[in-house]
Amino acid sequence: MKSRDTLIRLKRFQVDEKRRRVMQIETMIAEFTRMAGDLDREIAIEEQRAGISDPSHFAYPTYARAARSRRDNLARSSEELTGQLNEAKDHLADAMAEFAKAQSLEGREKSERVTEVLRDGAEAVLGLRAARA
Repeated sequence: MKSRDTLIRLKRFQVDEKRRRVMQIETMIAEFTRMAGDLDREIAIEEQRAGISDPSHFAYPTYARAARSRRDNLARSSEELTGQLNEAKDHLADAMAEFAKAQSLEGREKSERVTEVLRDGAEAVLGLRAARA
């Protein structure tokens, strides 16, 4: 009984930890997407201010070039995080399956004990009836 409770607590902890990891990655992706959008707006403003939108032009604004580079790095990081997110979701699904399995084992054990107690009680009642007869 004690080891079963410990196993269930462990599995619950693992599920919670995997869920936190998924949430962290999703938050990071959202933040990177927001930051890339901000950089897009800043690039557009800088290009409009300079009147040059061709990055290969010799007079293209240095800030816009740096912002483009930063935006591209954020996009690459976001793509990598998406791969990690899919992997983390798979790990979460596995952990949830193991947790459900441990809970069902506990439920089956409890129902077996209840059945045993009822059987013992029925045998005791039958034994008393047989003794009275």
